[in-house]
Amino acid sequence: MSAVLDVDERWQIVDRERESLAELLDGLSPDEWETPTRCGDWRVRDVAAHLTMAARFRYRDGVREMVRARGDWNRMIHDSAVREARLPVTEIVGNLRSTIGSRSLAPTTTPREPLLDILVHGQDIALALGRVRPMPPRAARDAADRVWTMRFPPRPWPLPRTRLVATDIEWTRGEGDEVHGPIGGLLLLLTGRPEAAREWFARPATAPGE
Repeated sequence: MSAVLDVDERWQIVDRERESLAELLDGLSPDEWETPTRCGDWRVRDVAAHLTMAARFRYRDGVREMVRARGDWNRMIHDSAVREARLPVTEIVGNLRSTIGSRSLAPTTTPREPLLDILVHGQDIALALGRVRPMPPRAARDAADRVWTMRFPPRPWPLPRTRLVATDIEWTRGEGDEVHGPIGGLLLLLTGRPEAAREWFARPATAPGE
């Protein structure tokens, strides 16, 4: 199988990930929706709301949010998610389900960003709740490559000064001391989540592949 996902396969995985995350969210208690994640001050509901927005908001919505944030990209992402999270949780889940099958993209992004977002933020939610959420290795490798090559939108996380070696799929990047782990854990490390990555590295080894 190719090391690079084609566009149709990438979107198919995004749809499956959106559906499975919506099912997880559907079963949460009110307290679980308010659970803090490791993404700064974001709660589970803030992360979930963020995942509904890129496929639903039009260009003018993005411009309005950027004006509100005074041109600060990270502030725009944070503040727009927090505002969207004020919706009832049933509406947040419904909005996430409404994105299944959508191929809409946020301005300046490519079809690789929705996959990166749903994989990583799905883990933010699952880990905050103490749940195990599998990550398809080929999808995680595609997302890891995207982070590694990202120039715009600007990557907010510095790349590790190490050589990353996946143990469940063929993938190696970087130079220096080697860090070995499943590709899902390496993706979390690449996106500035070292504690979450360590949890992945501590899991029992699985067979390579999907």
